[in-house]
Amino acid sequence: MKANKILMSPFVPETADANMGLELPRQIQEGGHEIRIFTPKWGMINERRNQLHEVIRLSGMNIIVDETDRPLIIKVASVVQTRLQVYFIDNDDYFSRRQMALDADGAEYDDNGERAIFFARGVLETVKKLRWIPDVIHCSGWMPAFAPLYIKKAYQHEPSFTDVKIVYSVSSPGKATKFDKNTLSCVAFKDISPKELSDIATEDFTHTELMKMATKYSDGIILDDAGVDPSIVEYAESRGIPVLGYQGETFEEAYSQFYDKVMGGE
Repeated sequence: MKANKILMSPFVPETADANMGLELPRQIQEGGHEIRIFTPKWGMINERRNQLHEVIRLSGMNIIVDETDRPLIIKVASVVQTRLQVYFIDNDDYFSRRQMALDADGAEYDDNGERAIFFARGVLETVKKLRWIPDVIHCSGWMPAFAPLYIKKAYQHEPSFTDVKIVYSVSSPGKATKFDKNTLSCVAFKDISPKELSDIATEDFTHTELMKMATKYSDGIILDDAGVDPSIVEYAESRGIPVLGYQGETFEEAYSQFYDKVMGGE
């Protein structure tokens, strides 16, 4: 089975999420799966030290978010001592000139929702250009939360995504906990309108609502930590979506089996 992973970057300051963002794909790859990693090119990532370089053939398109054309830049680097390749989604306004979820004063960026929308669509457009067809897309954290929606509602007829299964790692609230009310108006694309989220989201789009939205369009969810809102699990179970509980530090075998289950192997 080939698995396309959309995960946290191992190129950011050392945290539990960042370590999982490297350790999970490394272990899954060692289990015989083929991996691709996509992450935002956060402002604190040192391009020279990590030997990032732009991939011209993948860059060059614009993505419209909130009626504004946003240039999509794709950079790539390899993780030292592994065969893992990381694709960085970059845009000066959303990523390169900024930190992660919080600004220098510790406040959440007002446009975190827009940034997540740009990231999700940027990843999917890049996968199309790569002509690489994943079996499983594993999304983790708040940044790729819109990817399941776009895959199931806007990209479902694209060859790269026709048969793909989506696994989403649900987290407890971290540094990104609320999203501007403009987020819902920015989600529109192709056949997607804000009405798609009317059964989940309020005007103030909270972290829990974001996780439920990602869950709604996923084929299975994994609890990323022990503090996940129980209402998200209840929501998944009410929709018949398989749930894998928090696995702690020993996760490779359980994750591999869960991918197989989602793929219909069990």
